[in-house]
Amino acid sequence: MELYEQIRREYEFGAGTITGVARKLGVHRRMVRDAIHSAVPARRKKTERPHLKIASAAAFIDAVLDADRKAPRKQRHTAKRIWDRIRCEVPGCTAAERTVRHYVEQRKQELGFGRRETFVPQSYEWGVEAQVDWYEAYADLDGERIKLQVFSMRSMASGAAYHRAYLRATQQAFLEAHELAFHYFGGVFGRLRYDNLSSAVKKILRGYERELTARFIAFRSHWQYEASFCTPGEGHEKGGVEGEVGYFRRNHWVPVPAASDLAELNAKLLADCRFDECRVLSGRTESVGTLLLTEKEHLLPLPVEGFELAEVSFPRVDHAGCAKVRTNFYSVPLKPGSTVEARVYSSVVEFRLDGVRVAQHERSYERSQKILDLEHYLDVLERKPGALRGSKPLAEWRAQGRWPASYDRLWERMTGKHGRQAGARSMVAVIRMGCEFGHARLEASVGEALELGCTDVAAIRHLLMTDQLQHAARQTVEIGVLAAYERPLPTMIEYNQLLSAGINEVQA
Repeated sequence: MELYEQIRREYEFGAGTITGVARKLGVHRRMVRDAIHSAVPARRKKTERPHLKIASAAAFIDAVLDADRKAPRKQRHTAKRIWDRIRCEVPGCTAAERTVRHYVEQRKQELGFGRRETFVPQSYEWGVEAQVDWYEAYADLDGERIKLQVFSMRSMASGAAYHRAYLRATQQAFLEAHELAFHYFGGVFGRLRYDNLSSAVKKILRGYERELTARFIAFRSHWQYEASFCTPGEGHEKGGVEGEVGYFRRNHWVPVPAASDLAELNAKLLADCRFDECRVLSGRTESVGTLLLTEKEHLLPLPVEGFELAEVSFPRVDHAGCAKVRTNFYSVPLKPGSTVEARVYSSVVEFRLDGVRVAQHERSYERSQKILDLEHYLDVLERKPGALRGSKPLAEWRAQGRWPASYDRLWERMTGKHGRQAGARSMVAVIRMGCEFGHARLEASVGEALELGCTDVAAIRHLLMTDQLQHAARQTVEIGVLAAYERPLPTMIEYNQLLSAGINEVQA
């Protein structure tokens, strides 16, 4: 700025020409012209420099961003996540995080990716408030991509959080996740803040008044905490858990996680929650886990007994051996007309008779479905063996992979040897042994029986019980000091001589 002023003064009161000013001050004539035109220097054009260090990772970043086009919107890579992956998956790349951020930002602008929201952190006293929210996330379960509903509870004082995934955000899942979260934190918060979710709110009244569901009121009374609800459409009122959901999704749901089933996925999520306790939040000096230990001393104690989470009903068994729960029919091994106790949980439906569990099914969230188990029809099939081949329970077992090809080969041999009816009845007896010994052992024994050429039910049972029929191997026992009491075996020589003498006298 001072040089521009000197140039302007020299041109006005000194040399008076562009060439003269340039020679006297040792600057280029172009700068003299710019200074005469404006007293403020023009903004210099930024020179684009080649990205040498990031060149080796550019293709990797472009591939990740291209894959993110097909990924769920809230499970796409951030620049920080891409940098972490580059350090692990692109050997030899020495680009700094800032360089990666700049390149990713530029590429995202070119690809049309949107910006993420920013939330304002707040301060809270120990154990006073936690915030609760549901969010959607995708996972590959047993090779199939499934959209899940994930429960999240975040402590506002310590910053610790608990996450758990469910197939549906039902009231049973909602209450069960609360109970698991309270045990994770080691106590109950004085107040929980929610959206106006249907699991808790039946009707929104004027102001902050809400008409709550009966089960939520009972649940809140059991755990003795206070519930508050956000203004409709104002999710920022619980910005703590909103920010936690964004962080957890970016760091633990990207890339899309894969697991064999929901239980394995939730075990991974729990480990991720424990891992996040090592974080040190911005503006703090202690880790989340250390702050959580302090907060536990201010939480309400856990009740001795948990809340009854099941939704209980008493359906009647129909002529097809099924009991209707909500909109679906589940098979039970009871006579038609029997009344059974049905207990609906977040993932299973359990049936009891006189307090004893008689059946359990994985809960179906479809409508008007029949969930059948072949084991529940074995008593009927013993009387009607011809119904086995075309039965729906058998078709479901085949679809679930519970009916291996070896069973069909055994069934064909039994039919060829004993006839159609007797062969089907023998097959029912074989299936029944799976309830007694386990289906994995039964499948192995059936395969062994086919190799030996056996088609008899008793032979398969014998193969299942081989481990029980094995006798213990004899062991040599050290007699030790008892060897002093050994005596030589008696000899029979004199007795034989006496007998020989007696025989000779009789003959004489």
